[in-house]
Amino acid sequence: MRLKSILTVLLLVLALAAFSADHAGAFQGKGCGGECMDCHTITKAEAGKLLKTDKFKAKIIDIRMSPVKGLWEVELSRGDKLFKVYMDFGKKYLVEGAVAFTPLGKIGEPPPLKKIDVSRIPLDKAIVFGDPEARFKIIVFDDPDCPYCAKLHEEVKLILKKRKDVAFFIKLYPLPIHPKAYAKSKTIVCENSPKLLEEAFAGKSIPEPKCATTEIDDNIKLAGELGITGTPGIIFPDGRLLPGYVPANVLLDLLDNPQ
Repeated sequence: MRLKSILTVLLLVLALAAFSADHAGAFQGKGCGGECMDCHTITKAEAGKLLKTDKFKAKIIDIRMSPVKGLWEVELSRGDKLFKVYMDFGKKYLVEGAVAFTPLGKIGEPPPLKKIDVSRIPLDKAIVFGDPEARFKIIVFDDPDCPYCAKLHEEVKLILKKRKDVAFFIKLYPLPIHPKAYAKSKTIVCENSPKLLEEAFAGKSIPEPKCATTEIDDNIKLAGELGITGTPGIIFPDGRLLPGYVPANVLLDLLDNPQ
């Protein structure tokens, strides 16, 4: 009799376990098994308060998930400098200094370049260097007061001497850390003048803008949507985005070897 009772209990337990496994989805509520941001959120205002941005005269530009789960990546500006810090989801700890996240399987390999949709970038008001009908059209988001943009422009001139199948389309994107760059950008666009851009890169003064145009504001908005946060921002014909200055030989190697 006792053995029969034990077997009955075991069968009941197994039946309940099978029922739970079959019907678990029907009784499952929302949880954090998917995207971390479903459960963890932070606003710029909250991050600013935690990081004491008012005290340090800093401004939060963007907040996003870091490559490592559990950390926020916070991009800030202070004066003419841009920098990043990391904050844990618990909002208790700050990670400062240079931090690089490299997948273990990718150690020793260069990071892949982000890709964007080049069809979203209008080129009708871009400042063009080279043949507009060239086979390879490279788009560059430039700030006329950015020293690295000026340095890249010297490399652009070297490339154009060697390669007639390459053209550069410059989208002027003045950064907030360069207060005079907005008016300069507007003047260059109003005049559609490569010469004025070269004068700006050379540190020469250029006249005030003489037209009403939304091109610069449109460029700033578009750069934000594309995830371009600094200059120069080099975009290859296949959409690869290379942030920052590179010498001519590196740029051409990346152009000719998209893999």
